[in-house]
Amino acid sequence: MDIKFNINEDHNKLLLSDLKKRLVKVKLGGGEKSIEKHKAKGKMTARERVNYLLDTNAKSIEIGAFAGEGMYEQYGGCPSGGVVVKMGYIKGKQCIVVANDATVKAGAWFPITGKKNLRAQEIAIENRLPIIYLVDSAGVFLPMQDEIFPDKEHFGRIFRNNAVMSSMGITQIAAIMGSCVAGGAYLPIMSDEAIIVDKTASIFLAGSYLVKAAIGESIDNETLGGATTHCEISGVTDYKAKDDKDALDKIKSIVDKIGDFDKAGYNRAESKKPKENPDDIFGILPKSRADQYDMKEIIKRLVDDSEFDEYKQDYGKTIITAYARIEGWAVGIIANQRKLVKNKQGEMQFGGVIYNDSADKATRFIANCNQKKIPLVFLQDVTGFMVGSKSEHSGIIKDGAKMVNAVSNSVVPKFTVILGNSYGAGNYAMCGKAYDPRLIAAWPSAELAVMSGNSAAKVLLQIETASLKKKGEKITKEKEDELFNKIKSRYDDQVSPYYAASRIWTDGVIDPLDTRTWISMGIEAANHAPIEKPFNMGVLQV
Repeated sequence: MDIKFNINEDHNKLLLSDLKKRLVKVKLGGGEKSIEKHKAKGKMTARERVNYLLDTNAKSIEIGAFAGEGMYEQYGGCPSGGVVVKMGYIKGKQCIVVANDATVKAGAWFPITGKKNLRAQEIAIENRLPIIYLVDSAGVFLPMQDEIFPDKEHFGRIFRNNAVMSSMGITQIAAIMGSCVAGGAYLPIMSDEAIIVDKTASIFLAGSYLVKAAIGESIDNETLGGATTHCEISGVTDYKAKDDKDALDKIKSIVDKIGDFDKAGYNRAESKKPKENPDDIFGILPKSRADQYDMKEIIKRLVDDSEFDEYKQDYGKTIITAYARIEGWAVGIIANQRKLVKNKQGEMQFGGVIYNDSADKATRFIANCNQKKIPLVFLQDVTGFMVGSKSEHSGIIKDGAKMVNAVSNSVVPKFTVILGNSYGAGNYAMCGKAYDPRLIAAWPSAELAVMSGNSAAKVLLQIETASLKKKGEKITKEKEDELFNKIKSRYDDQVSPYYAASRIWTDGVIDPLDTRTWISMGIEAANHAPIEKPFNMGVLQV
């Protein structure tokens, strides 16, 4: 091991330590006092409910843990978007679980809450996975109702998705475990089966205070919409549970009886651990996002037996295309090579940049994987496409468009992991969020933006100094440095993987050592949904 490896390792393990500290804070939801008040009502927390429901010692992944981080500070924040979403196993069956966190503003829906719930439903729809709702919510957060109520990707889309999933035969089970009011009352009742917890849960379109104000009727919430009312009088709910655990046990029993699913038929062999030590990732990945390194060394620590078959090894070297296995699943890997390489003319090419030949190679490889029904894994560390007269005259826009076309029209499931840079059109070509990866995760080392903080700051500094000079201000070297550092600091905050995760541009920031689990569980989920259309790239400029 050399000194550079040790420096990288120290840096990346500090980033991992920061990730773990942030997760500890996120898991407190609305805070310890709110948790105490919640438990005093005889209720489990959202995370306790999810953990109890999922099979003990089975793998699971959390979607959107950092949703809402740094947002809505004027309202006290919205940790994890006020909702916990996990993909895991119930009685051995893979499911999505969505649980309102009532310790965060009584489980009220902020705009990011709606986006996170829609993401959970999207995963269930794409993969035909059963979805379980653990409902405990005061409904829309009224101070922000204009940003959550009426639009296509807002609150109402949840119920539309309930109906669509029902028509698709996707199992939906809801447990009403606390408040469930107004429009939110439709979610559990549009599910296949609904359970309600006696005494601590209620469901109605309008609570007792609003009923009194609207029609003058005096009635308490329990009589209006409690478990006895809806299980014995209205018939709105299907099962009455004595407490949280009883409700969750009922869900386990229902899921246990679900029949088998039609399979997409992705190839799986016996899982093997990488021969190369995965911990080496922390020393291989450079501290500086500008430094070069060999992506093949990362791949060796992610794939079974550290073995992969490289496709067009000596052509288009700034993108690696290879067949491999991850936890037994056959995958096609498309990764940005991050070291300087020579092309066929002997010219040096920058690592992390997509050139004409590498875009051409990736396009052909994507088509091959679709032909063979092999899921795609994108490993992003990309600064963008090559610029300059030589690239433009060689048709870089045309070749880049072919690659984007192939990614867009791919019918096999795609999974994206952002290791380092994810800049500009490189994000698009390497299957960023806009290109429908089944799951997309970032390592703590990731950066997502139109360009790097350093490059953006230089561009923005030129604009700002020109504006100040027009106003007659004299720009000294000290003033210029001050402006540059101020702009770069602001931009660096926005390229952080946590900034992206808070807005659900990614499904999470993950420990690099969990990457194999994310991809494996993602392919297992995708195997629930047979491919329904052929691969067709449409019209191309060839």
